[in-house]
Amino acid sequence: MMRLGRAGRELLRWGRGGAAPRRGAEVLLFSALEQLRFDEKVRVVVFKSEVKGVFCAGADLKERAQMDDAEVGHFVKRLRNLMDEIAALPVPTIAAIDGYALGGGLELALACDLRVAASSAKMGLIETTRGLLPGAGGTQRLPRCVGIGLAKELIFTGRQVDGQQAASMGLVNHTVPQNNEGDAAYQRALTLAKEILPQAPFAVKMGKLAINRGMEVDIASGMAIEGMCYAQNIPTRDRQEGMAAFREKRQPQFIGK
Repeated sequence: MMRLGRAGRELLRWGRGGAAPRRGAEVLLFSALEQLRFDEKVRVVVFKSEVKGVFCAGADLKERAQMDDAEVGHFVKRLRNLMDEIAALPVPTIAAIDGYALGGGLELALACDLRVAASSAKMGLIETTRGLLPGAGGTQRLPRCVGIGLAKELIFTGRQVDGQQAASMGLVNHTVPQNNEGDAAYQRALTLAKEILPQAPFAVKMGKLAINRGMEVDIASGMAIEGMCYAQNIPTRDRQEGMAAFREKRQPQFIGK
């Protein structure tokens, strides 16, 4: 994990092997997420891989084959909890998909708020081709992203789609042609992060919370959730700063309080 640029933008690097975390590595990821959650300087988190051509290729099936049934169940539960922790980060999260995002790799991307993919990237919940089913949130987050019918088709077939196809079905927010360095999606994700950074941090957090919680309930309850989130934002110094900056015709200087 390293800090990049102003306002505490954080880049959480997803392993070095392009695979879902091993049992030891996941502990480090839980710890990193805990640090990000409570660091008030962090405003956006971008997930990328250090392996060219691979975002995250999913579980290490060789390691999985060495586990007994109980160990497999425990491991998948921990992986599901890890994805839930990513989804629960209070700040916006962006997955920069510059290569393969398969199985648990796509589940990781789905746990993020926003996804940017290179047009050549390959994505898919391919578990059924291995005698499995998605177990780290894929059966729940994919239909919420692309709709029930399409999610069923993708999971039932184990089909892989490229960045352009993913964009057309709403699986990713943006797709970009890959560059010679192999990091076009990451560069576009940084541009997107820079659009978010100047905005009022607490208001952005409350907006994320209202959307996430509201999607789990009926619209009337969702409106109540929005009202509670809005009420928390009213007494903030940033709201006052935003109003003052508008009156004075200048750019606001938000502090996250």
